[in-house]
Amino acid sequence: KVLKMRKSEEVLAKYIPENALDLLMPLLKEDPIELKIKKPRRTKFGDYRFPKKGKRHQISINNNLNPFAFLITLLHEIAHLKAFVEFGNRIKPHGNEWQETFLKITQPFIQEKIFPDNLASVLEKSLKKGGASSCTDLDLFRELQKFEKSPKTSVEEIPEGAIFRADNKMIFKKGAIARKRYKCKCLDNGREYMVHPLAKAELIETPKEEISAKS
Repeated sequence: KVLKMRKSEEVLAKYIPENALDLLMPLLKEDPIELKIKKPRRTKFGDYRFPKKGKRHQISINNNLNPFAFLITLLHEIAHLKAFVEFGNRIKPHGNEWQETFLKITQPFIQEKIFPDNLASVLEKSLKKGGASSCTDLDLFRELQKFEKSPKTSVEEIPEGAIFRADNKMIFKKGAIARKRYKCKCLDNGREYMVHPLAKAELIETPKEEISAKS
């Protein structure tokens, strides 16, 4: 068991920021957890499943996240686990109980300077306003994107009317923003979709008016 635990710590250390392991392991050892590092999923960075029929708590995290995004996502899911253990399964997924738990377990990582100053500042603001995740808090998402090895263009960075290819290979024409997402027409099926501003976008064609303005 000791060797197995050491092996798991060695693997986990490859995915998280330097010096974070000593703060993280006590959180993982408090409850029986099955932690899985998975291939990238389009709809989520990680998830938590409460134990059924005597099984362990289950947490999974995508393996393509940068170290800071990986750690924040893992703490997010650990907060779900801790909130479940303390308050039961009738609480709202990102309600007050979860928010308080997430803030509590994340603060030591901020205090010990695990995160760079700018990221720590944005993360603290997100925690204080009850941000559910790095996906829903755009400021936090943008800051985390700075640590990607190969940053990609996002939908919000391309001009309205541009043609782009999304991660799912579908081709879209960017429309106007409606509330917090862009209304984009899929050129493959003619349907309209509300696209996240920070979704990846491979630019295919710039709007004609913008080409004319440049020339």
